[in-house]
Amino acid sequence: MPEANPVEQWQAALEEAGELTPELVEQITGVHDDRGVRAIEAVGEGRVKAYQDFTIVVGYEDEYIVEAEGCTCKDSEYNLDDDDPTEQCWHVLAVAIARRVGHVDYHDMWYSEVRELL
Repeated sequence: MPEANPVEQWQAALEEAGELTPELVEQITGVHDDRGVRAIEAVGEGRVKAYQDFTIVVGYEDEYIVEAEGCTCKDSEYNLDDDDPTEQCWHVLAVAIARRVGHVDYHDMWYSEVRELL
């Protein structure tokens, strides 16, 4: 069996711990730099929201749809190498972290309906 990549390693450790420890914060930011820092901040600020149709991360300028480890942000679209698992936008990282530590804000409604109201 192949050895886990750095992303799989921190995800497994976070899944097991169920919380962000100083060691895990260091591991995540060591792999993802500033994107990891932004993701951790978003989780701490409750900006990861799950709806019936999408998971959303409230960013600095807009809300971004995250699904299947893809994101609607410009960083994902233009800057990241899809073949490198360490290259993920901070929105995708925030969802991965929030799900593992139980800090997703769940809404029993469709995001598409909420978006129409904005």
